[in-house]
Amino acid sequence: MKTGLRITAFAAALAGAFGTAYGVGQTFDPVVAERPRAHEDRHPSGAPESEHGGSAAHAPGGLQISEGGYTLDLDTRTVTAGERAELRFTVRDAEGRAVDEYRREHDKELHLIVASRDLVTYRHLHPERAPDGTWSTPVDLPRAGGYRVFADFTPDRPGAENLTLGADLAASGPYSPRDLPRPSATARVDGYDVKLTGTLTPGRAGELRLTVSRDGEPVTGLQPYLGAYGHLVALRAGDLAYLHVHPEGEPGDGTARPGPHVFFSATAPSGGSYRLFLDFKHDGVVRTAAFTVEAGKVTPEEPASPSPGRPEPSGHTDDGHGH
Repeated sequence: MKTGLRITAFAAALAGAFGTAYGVGQTFDPVVAERPRAHEDRHPSGAPESEHGGSAAHAPGGLQISEGGYTLDLDTRTVTAGERAELRFTVRDAEGRAVDEYRREHDKELHLIVASRDLVTYRHLHPERAPDGTWSTPVDLPRAGGYRVFADFTPDRPGAENLTLGADLAASGPYSPRDLPRPSATARVDGYDVKLTGTLTPGRAGELRLTVSRDGEPVTGLQPYLGAYGHLVALRAGDLAYLHVHPEGEPGDGTARPGPHVFFSATAPSGGSYRLFLDFKHDGVVRTAAFTVEAGKVTPEEPASPSPGRPEPSGHTDDGHGH
């Protein structure tokens, strides 16, 4: 696959100085993926090597804009930080036609994730599809900088497999980079404490247990969200490789309980740092607990700093995550 990247003087300027404006326009050109032409060959014989080793044909999700004959065509390439905008995109097949039939998975035809390159800002969005196959959703990104847009879906076509395609998005405004939050097995959000037990292991499936409590008491009334009592996404620091971690069991199957524990099975594609985002629903509000872990290492249990922000009726929104 050939996906041209326009890497301009902006990247060099950003590396040379912090606190400058993450500009969009004539002066600075964001690092974004070129939109493939309808007649472009999206499946060349040579597969590029990924940053963490291995060919792109076996790379984790989200690293490619095209895969398996499908392309993420992102109409919205830039937004302004702190301002509400409409994010529009289309999934196209090998002939350039808009895909308009999908298999429903976890209650949705398509899952859309937007994450900042520093993994501080996270959004799990629910776009709507128009009859012509165009998807759209409002988005409000609080900080300037580079973002990655992930579309997780399965086309409703014979032999189609689940795909996660990724494309770059730029948010303009004054930019100040942030470090990856330190590893911690405990996250606090809106008065809830979530504890992570288990180790993310490179190349081998392992069980992760997330335990939710509030005011020192276990939460046993979790509500179904996207067909489960929890929804977990893991992103690898550095290249934002995407792991959509599947829960063990589902509401009503006789085995999954509505808290305080939610279980997942996960495999890390490599060593390194990962950022885990757990969505859970309680009292009608979806909240997100975020963790930093090192694959293959035991995560310290010291509590992370509380996440700022207040819950809203439609979900939780703050500088780190939102719905």
